[in-house]
Amino acid sequence: MAWSVWRDASAALTKIASMHKIIRRLRKGVKKYTRVWIPDQEEVWKSAEIIKDYKEGDKTLHLKLEDETILAYPIDAKANKLPFLRNPDILVGENDLTALSYLHEPAVLHNLKVRFLESNHIYTYCGIVLVAINPYEQLPIYGQDVIYAYSGQNMGDMDPHIFAVAEEAYKQMARDEKNQSIIVSGESGAGKTVSAKYAMRYFASVGGSSSETNIEEKVLASSPIMEAIGNAKTTRNDNSSRFGKYIQIGFDKRYHIIGANMRTYLLEKSRVVFQADDERNYHIFYQLCASASLPEFKELSLMSAENFLYTCLGGDTSIEGVDDADDFEKTRHAFTLLGVKDSHQLAIFKILAAILHLGNVDLQSERDGESSSISKQDEHLHNFCRLLGVEHSQMEHWLCHRKLVTTSETYIKNMSVQQVVNARNALAKHIYAQLFNWIVQHINKALHTTVKQHSFIGVLDIYGFETFEVNSFEQFCINYANEKLQQQFNSHVFKLEQEEYMKEQIPWTLIDFYDNQPCIDLIEAKLGILDLLDEECKVPKGTDQNWAQKLYDRHGSSQHFQKPRMSNISFIVVHFADKVEYQCDGFLEKNRDTVHEEQINILKASKYPMVADLFHDGKDSAPAAATGKGASSKISIRSARPPVKAANKEHKKTVGHQFRNSLHLLMETLNATTPHYVRCIKPNDEKLPFSFDPKRAVQQLRACGVLETIRISAAGYPSRWTYHDFFNRYRILMKKKDTSKKEDRKVICKMLLESLIKDPDKFQFGRTKIFFRAGQVAYLEKLRADKFRAATIMIQKTVRGWLQKAKYRKMKKAALEIQRYTRGHLARRLADRLRKTRAAIVLQKQYRMLRIRRAYQAIHRAAITIQAFTRGMFVRKTYRKMLMEHKATIIQKHARAWLTRRHFVRFRSAAVVIQCYFRRMKAKQELKALKIEARSAEHLKRLNIGMENKVVQLQRKIDEQNKEYKLLNEQFSTAATSHSTEIEKLKKELQRYQRKKGDANQLASLQEEIDSLRLALEKAHGERKIVEDTYTKEKDVLRKRITDLEEENALLKQEKEELNNKILCQSEDEFAQNAAEENLLTKKELEEERVRYQNLVQEYSRLEQRYDNLRDEMAIIKQTPGHRRNPSNQSSLESDSNYPSISTSEVGDTEDAIQQVEEVGMEKAAMDMTLFLKLQKRVRELEQERKKLQSQLEKRENESKKPQVIEMKNEMDLDRDTDLAYNSLKRQELESENKKLKNDLNELRKAIVDRVAQNNSSNDLHDSYSLLLNQLKSANEELEVRKEEVLILRTQIIKAAQQKDAGRNMESNSNMQTSWPNSDKHVDPEDAIEAYHGVCQTNRKTEDWGYLNEDGELGLAYQGLKQVARLLEAQLQDQRKEHEEEVETLKEQMGTLREEMEKQQEVFFQTLQLSPEAQVEFGIQQEIMRLTSENLDLKELLEKLKKNESKLKKQLKIYMKKVQDYEADQVVVQTEKRQHELNRQVTVQRKEKDFQGMLEYCKEDEPLLVKNLITDLKPQMVSATVPCLPAYILYMCIRHADYSNDDHKVHSLLTSTINGIKKVLKKHHDDFEMTSFWLANTCRLLHCLKQYSGDTGFMTQNTVKQNEHCLKNFDLTEYRQILSDLSIQIYQQLIKIAEGVLQPMIVTAVLENESIQGLSGVKPMGYRKRTSSMGDNDNFYTLEAITRQLNTFHSVMYDQGLDPEIIQQAVKQLFYMINAVALNNLLLRKDVCSWSTGMQVRFNISQLEEWLRGKNLQQSGAAKTMEPLIQAAQLLQLKKKTSEDAEAICSLCTALTTQQIVKILNLYTPVNEFEERVTVAFIRNIQANLQERNEPPQLLLDFKFMFPVLFPFNPSSLTMDSIHIPASLGLEFLNRV
Repeated sequence: MAWSVWRDASAALTKIASMHKIIRRLRKGVKKYTRVWIPDQEEVWKSAEIIKDYKEGDKTLHLKLEDETILAYPIDAKANKLPFLRNPDILVGENDLTALSYLHEPAVLHNLKVRFLESNHIYTYCGIVLVAINPYEQLPIYGQDVIYAYSGQNMGDMDPHIFAVAEEAYKQMARDEKNQSIIVSGESGAGKTVSAKYAMRYFASVGGSSSETNIEEKVLASSPIMEAIGNAKTTRNDNSSRFGKYIQIGFDKRYHIIGANMRTYLLEKSRVVFQADDERNYHIFYQLCASASLPEFKELSLMSAENFLYTCLGGDTSIEGVDDADDFEKTRHAFTLLGVKDSHQLAIFKILAAILHLGNVDLQSERDGESSSISKQDEHLHNFCRLLGVEHSQMEHWLCHRKLVTTSETYIKNMSVQQVVNARNALAKHIYAQLFNWIVQHINKALHTTVKQHSFIGVLDIYGFETFEVNSFEQFCINYANEKLQQQFNSHVFKLEQEEYMKEQIPWTLIDFYDNQPCIDLIEAKLGILDLLDEECKVPKGTDQNWAQKLYDRHGSSQHFQKPRMSNISFIVVHFADKVEYQCDGFLEKNRDTVHEEQINILKASKYPMVADLFHDGKDSAPAAATGKGASSKISIRSARPPVKAANKEHKKTVGHQFRNSLHLLMETLNATTPHYVRCIKPNDEKLPFSFDPKRAVQQLRACGVLETIRISAAGYPSRWTYHDFFNRYRILMKKKDTSKKEDRKVICKMLLESLIKDPDKFQFGRTKIFFRAGQVAYLEKLRADKFRAATIMIQKTVRGWLQKAKYRKMKKAALEIQRYTRGHLARRLADRLRKTRAAIVLQKQYRMLRIRRAYQAIHRAAITIQAFTRGMFVRKTYRKMLMEHKATIIQKHARAWLTRRHFVRFRSAAVVIQCYFRRMKAKQELKALKIEARSAEHLKRLNIGMENKVVQLQRKIDEQNKEYKLLNEQFSTAATSHSTEIEKLKKELQRYQRKKGDANQLASLQEEIDSLRLALEKAHGERKIVEDTYTKEKDVLRKRITDLEEENALLKQEKEELNNKILCQSEDEFAQNAAEENLLTKKELEEERVRYQNLVQEYSRLEQRYDNLRDEMAIIKQTPGHRRNPSNQSSLESDSNYPSISTSEVGDTEDAIQQVEEVGMEKAAMDMTLFLKLQKRVRELEQERKKLQSQLEKRENESKKPQVIEMKNEMDLDRDTDLAYNSLKRQELESENKKLKNDLNELRKAIVDRVAQNNSSNDLHDSYSLLLNQLKSANEELEVRKEEVLILRTQIIKAAQQKDAGRNMESNSNMQTSWPNSDKHVDPEDAIEAYHGVCQTNRKTEDWGYLNEDGELGLAYQGLKQVARLLEAQLQDQRKEHEEEVETLKEQMGTLREEMEKQQEVFFQTLQLSPEAQVEFGIQQEIMRLTSENLDLKELLEKLKKNESKLKKQLKIYMKKVQDYEADQVVVQTEKRQHELNRQVTVQRKEKDFQGMLEYCKEDEPLLVKNLITDLKPQMVSATVPCLPAYILYMCIRHADYSNDDHKVHSLLTSTINGIKKVLKKHHDDFEMTSFWLANTCRLLHCLKQYSGDTGFMTQNTVKQNEHCLKNFDLTEYRQILSDLSIQIYQQLIKIAEGVLQPMIVTAVLENESIQGLSGVKPMGYRKRTSSMGDNDNFYTLEAITRQLNTFHSVMYDQGLDPEIIQQAVKQLFYMINAVALNNLLLRKDVCSWSTGMQVRFNISQLEEWLRGKNLQQSGAAKTMEPLIQAAQLLQLKKKTSEDAEAICSLCTALTTQQIVKILNLYTPVNEFEERVTVAFIRNIQANLQERNEPPQLLLDFKFMFPVLFPFNPSSLTMDSIHIPASLGLEFLNRV
């Protein structure tokens, strides 16, 4: 009765409200051009436009549809219902449906359709409900970057998303300390499971799982299992969940995930034994059948799914695109991840296979029809019993019989076939249900945790409202659950709406809303549908028909119950969503869910423990959890499955009763939490991506409560504006004097609204907002648009007038110009005519003159020709006469000359004969005088002067004479022999001819023969001459041809060079481009490698921090109630001791470096870049040496081919003998040198002992040490030089002697003629040794020169000087060889230099093609490479010198130690006291003399040093001193430890320093100043270790004084690497602190701050934030706040002495974070994607760029990181209409990805009606133009990305001795050395 009264009252109120609306419309009338919605059969609602004004009383409304069709829409006079009004276009596509001005069904449907199809937005708010439309396509909006973007944001600030709902739940749980629930509902296939999964992923990412386990991964691992055993194919969904689940995610007090629990509801057990057409059983059965061929499943006796009854009832057993075998592997893997043993998995599969076999058991009916039986040989029953471990006979018996127990006795009754089938199916369903519950329990065990739960968030994934053609018991329960959820939803929405009004202090009246309590009472109240069903189930003969009749009788008069007209076994329930007709068949059976006790007892007796446990009583009944104490805000959640009694009891709870109890428990849980709603919508039944079916969408919107939310919102004040936004939006409607008043904006808004809207009921003023009735915002928008339109008309009028005036002025100016040009044209035409007339006269004159001139010239030429021929005739006659006279003169001249020459020849011959006789006489006289003079000694001495040249000349003359003599002798002998033989032949022929003929005949014949021979000879000479002429001609022809070919070749070469130049010019650009690309790729790879390395460092620090936290937690857990402290020396960085202490040996050469790599390990050695470069350079040098040796080897091989085999053997023998000789000599020399050194050492010892005995002072001792060192150095140097000289000389002597003996033996064996030794062969180097023994060899060679003269005096003289000549010749040959080697070396160097020059030229050409900036960068790189190579060379040289020095130092230390031992024996003093006094006295003297830049401390003072200098140090304490003072102090302490050669002290100090810095940073993890302070000091300490390491590369800028402060004994390269890693960690911590401060400011300062007043168009109309999301004091930052904070960061870093390069990198990182956060927020917010926001953002970015210029940070690259945000702002401002605009956008937005550009265009929102939306066609055009881009599908930027940091070497100009230590540091225990 109450329900009917409430409904009538509600209807009356609705009618009154509608009447008021109609009256208002009729008074004003509906004007033309108003757009409305009319119903449509296909599209549900269709848009139309009124083309004729509507007045009161009109029966039709004249409309025009969107396709230009005219329609007369009838108006019902009785209902007087006009069509729904359409919202303005500016409101279409809103994020929140409640923000629409007109709230009704067509507006909601159209808004969802536009967002889904045009903008591809699948999420939309509807008040507190998130509407999610399934896109049937994977979208890139669920990545980790999107999670970070939504984390910490208020709901409504960002675009709608499932992450926004999850963040709202998480935030309310943390703020209100109240449990939360997310209710996800929708039809099958709408995406409920996916939404729930993404919500859980968000909780795992934001909350973070505990260290014990990762709950989110385990929950996701349970998904394949739950889908396999709980999902099946239906007609609407291939993977439909056939059960409901509620997952509770538990959190601790810090709101970290600690565990989870899953509760299930209403498993559809009937699907195990029955499936409708085109449906399947649960997936697990088909997966098992698909994997039947596996060897471990042979015992299951499985077949294909078509052969089992329970899997083939639906028809097709497969799903398109689904591989059941692959899914089965995933299921097994998930079981393993959750800790289910392999034995339990096999037992599960056995139970599932047994269910399949049970369905195939063959049941046979007996003759009477009342009994049945099973064959003994039934294979499937045998498999069923075998797999479950039960007795075959008992199961066979009790499947066909049942036991009836009465009070007196027990009966065994046979069952018919139908009864047996029902019992078998019930058994199968019961087995599957028990197995399902067992699996769920084990999943909960895997997700359980022992940590106490503080709060939880529940995610409910439950079936939505269902209606099919045939609806049964399952659909009834599902819809019953949805009725309960809808009731809870309605009450919660109503509650929130009323809370909003109360918070804003708005007077409100009770809003009526649809209450479905009557429908719920119909189902669950006393004698309701479920009650009557349970009652009918208790009746022994109860049937479905009887139960239906009881329903008709009991509830026939109910408004929510109806009886179908054509059926007596069905009923209709009027649900909140729709009417549903239920078929009564099977209700009783499904509700009873009866399983015979005997069958259960058989299963309990199974031999398999798992099967027996499934049906144990303890499993069947679970005790309810105890409720909480008192009225606590937290409630105890009871088990979802209520306690079930034993199966054999009559009062067993039915399925309906169990479901009702579990539903009540669920509602208690939800009512005790704050709910959040997600309504999933299925856009179409064909599962097409981004396809929208309006009918299906409206049906689901009505069913899920979205329209009810709209109705409740529309009943009150749906549109809400803050005073600030309202003022900014509608201040244009005010007068200027009102806006200029200095009054509160709230008062101004009230004055404006009271003047615009006369009805005070249309709006209400709240505390912070203005509330409007539906339609009022549209009215205000109309007024605003009218005002804009009027202003636009005024502007257009003024502009058009100005344009017309400008046009008139332009036309007047043009007319004057035309007149001027016309007059000028006429004048020019007249002048042209006059000029042409005058030109014609001139042409006539010139032509006539030319014609007469040509006639005259013809006559003149004829006369001249005649004269020329006449004169020629006379001249030729004179010439012939002169020629005859000349010839006669020549004949006379030659005759006279011949006579004169003949006379001259005769006289010259006589003179020559006389001269010859006279010269011969004089020569004989001089010869006799020379012989006499040669015998004298003085002459011999004079002869020696210049004898060398004479000897050489004489030797050459003798050689020539010998050769000529031999040649002449040979010719003479051959001529003589040939002549004698010829004479003998002639004699013989003469005798023969004398015999035959007479003398006359012989002479005649001989004469004839001679004549014939002469003729033949002449003929031969003629032929020879002809051949020579032919040869000469051919030679000339060939030469000519060769010259032609050479010229042609030269031309071809020239063409080739030109083509090469062209090709080179063409390829230079390509080569430069390729080189630039390779350079960029190399830089990119280097950056990536650096990023990976620094990420590893960051991960190491994170794991280290986690280890510390775990250790602290373990200490807290293990500690006793008393207070206990950890040892002070315990550190969290014990892993640092893994590094070697100190490398005391220098890396001398390459072999030592390789050995060091092998000892230290490749991983750590690879980290030393210096060592790597050194090895790389050594490899290059070895490669050059290899090439050089290879070339020398080739030369030697070419030379070695000439000698004979015997010479090769002899050389091998000689080499072997030479090596033996060299080794023996070397051994002797070493022994002698050893003896010499021993003697010198003894002498030095004696000298030192004498010195010590005389004077024991330290100065004399120092002098003796220096003397000893100098003597050792000089002795070693002299020793090395002498050893090398002696060995080389002796080896050469021995080798030369052996070669000479071998050569002498070869000469004796070959019997060669004796010749001049140096005349035919090249002088060997061994001749120098022969010259050394020349005196001994003189006597052996004197006989060779006896032929020169009789006395042999000249030979003796020449033999004596020959040795000297050979010695000089040998020296000359050595010099020549050296010269040749030098020339070859220089040639090789020239070749190397030429190659380097070519490379440099190529590089130079490439550099010229680059931009100036790139040229500078490239030049710097080349200079760095050159300096690096030079530094490496110098470093190698220095290391070699250091190696020698270290050897000498070691020897010196040994001698010093011996000397000290000797002094200790000689000097008798008190040991400890005297030494202490002496040391103190020496220290005082050094301190007074000069401070060496070292600080000495005792080992016991090291903790105090670390405490005062690191742990307890505040940056303010050293602010007035030198920047980075602690770093300098620490280095001075390290230097003293190095000076004292104490490696343990160095290792301990550095380790304590690093651990202390880490401890300070851990303690002050959020202090920017402290982190910056220690970053600066760590970097400075690193620079000091480099600057004073002794490496040449780091000492280029050192002064002489600074070089004295270098380390002497230890190489701290490894500790430099550790400090570098520590610097990276500190830098990353510094950036995190700065980002944490700046991140909350970015969005409001960059995107929302109105820096340019009046530019912002304010947020879209009706924008409503959720009240629970907004804090009471939301911070609003301006851009000035960011710049102030940046100034603070910069000043802190600069004042603390941080390197400028590091400051630049830090600023660049912060600007990147600003860009990423702002751009991500822009991409996820529709309200800021407008033209005005783009202008505002661009202005804000310019302010940040100005800040960079003010701080001189332009070169840091920070401005470049803002490029994506700049292009996004420009994209918002660009025109977006034509294809040219699309091309401009694509060419401009290069820093944005395709997805980002399309996303911004989809989000673009016009603020005014004059702006146009971006069309879908334009966006498609943009996508088509951007298809060529090869870029990753990235939507959001990773704002947590960190650029790799570089720490460039920055040496200090300070010297260690100039640093002053203030007394405030408390370091008095440090002694200055």
